[in-house]
Amino acid sequence: MTLPWLTPAHWLILAFVLGSLEALYPGAVFLWFAIAAALVGALSYALPLGGQVQVVLFGVLSLASIAVWRRWRRAGPAADATLLNKRGQQYEGQVCELLDPIHNGFGRARVGDGVWTVSGPELPAGARVRVIAVEGTVLRVVEA
Repeated sequence: MTLPWLTPAHWLILAFVLGSLEALYPGAVFLWFAIAAALVGALSYALPLGGQVQVVLFGVLSLASIAVWRRWRRAGPAADATLLNKRGQQYEGQVCELLDPIHNGFGRARVGDGVWTVSGPELPAGARVRVIAVEGTVLRVVEA
């Protein structure tokens, strides 16, 4: 079976369609197939490749791009999914300064880029405290 009608334009159109599918359905693997199709289009433009060679090259480049992505994902810094959307827990262990004194068990402190309600022992404003736990939207602190 020969495929003499395959041109670089076909591969670039396929790359565009696959890239569009990735935009519509993020997280899928269409991106890696789109990259492979674009590479085959560029190579078939630069080199006289037969249709069968182009199809095989597309398959090889698709698998290679997925393999490279998987290796990069494993080696790269991973986001801690356990703390995703749990901003308070991200502050556990951090030391911060009280903006308002802790009076009757509650005060306010600047933690990260925000101001949080804190609970803990009676302490004056300006005291350094360590976040030890999160209770809803209140950070439990102890003197640092």
